[in-house]
Amino acid sequence: MAEASPDPIAPPSRKIRVALLFGGRSGEHGVSTATAAGVLKALDRDKYDVLPVGITRDGQWVLASGDAARWDLTSGGLAEVTSDAGQEVAGLPDLGEVDVVFPLLHGPFGEDGTVQGLLELAGVRYVGAGVLASAVGMDKHYMKLVFAGHGLPVGPYVVVPPRDWEQRQAEVVARVAQELRFPVFVKPARGGSSLGITRVDDVSGLVDAIEEARFHDPKVLVEQGIEGREIECSVLGGRRGAAPRASVPGEIVVDHDAVDFYDFDAKYLSDSQARTEAPADLPDDVSATVRDLAVRAFEAIGAEGLSRVDVFVTPDGEVVVNEINTMPGFTPISMYPKMWEATGLSYPELIDELIQLALERPTGLR
Repeated sequence: MAEASPDPIAPPSRKIRVALLFGGRSGEHGVSTATAAGVLKALDRDKYDVLPVGITRDGQWVLASGDAARWDLTSGGLAEVTSDAGQEVAGLPDLGEVDVVFPLLHGPFGEDGTVQGLLELAGVRYVGAGVLASAVGMDKHYMKLVFAGHGLPVGPYVVVPPRDWEQRQAEVVARVAQELRFPVFVKPARGGSSLGITRVDDVSGLVDAIEEARFHDPKVLVEQGIEGREIECSVLGGRRGAAPRASVPGEIVVDHDAVDFYDFDAKYLSDSQARTEAPADLPDDVSATVRDLAVRAFEAIGAEGLSRVDVFVTPDGEVVVNEINTMPGFTPISMYPKMWEATGLSYPELIDELIQLALERPTGLR
């Protein structure tokens, strides 16, 4: 791994002030708090003045504890931001002078361009993708349209808009059965962490699966199952206009005797249903293809800062792009930092690089 370039701005007379936003209104609230714990541990306090800001499930902003242990992923489950977690603030303008915001928010109302738009309006630099890239990366329907438009290989899928399901349910079921092969995976179009996802092996299970996904998002995506290994690749933006960088790929290995797929419990609550391997054991040419497609996916949506790209590698070596995550998790078990560590960039160095990339980039049109 090449040595990081010097800081893009002259060191101020004080420490650089970083506001961590975490929690939020989405179903991934607890994953966000676990991500915050990892970042709190990794930040260099000699270099950064850290301001932890939690967002409750109902949207209140609170000045939260900076003790990483308070937000850690433990055997007891995922932590939650509550209104008594600290001093309530009205929002970003009340936080004082902030040099950069690290929005550690997953899912809608944080990873989808909403918070990014707020930060753009406030003229505050922030880590990660901008408004459009965040919105496209969150909505799997438009994500796949953009990928296909850039010539990236994507699997077959059917979109179920709210009105279609409410008015033409039987037609939707018939269309899925006609256009896709079972098994299929039914998922919220704008969700993450495998929340609301169901594997469906025949047409009889479609209605219940779509209703389950609609509990999380009125817009639903039905994807044809793809036989293959679940491979991921981390992407990091380049400094001063340089090309994005791709990590070595990693692999999710699921115990299919214990669980049908890599669901929420397998990701965060079980230590036996799945494991992660980085680097993945892939032929050199396949690994190179994965890294190339990851960077192309990053650039296709106009991402900045960081993303994790998930693909399938089929038995014949074909690589199919599944999705991009513009604010991947930073929990102790998350693949994004694990893959960079396997590439030669430690967790603290990675966090520092992301903040420096954000400081280098202005807000506004670019």
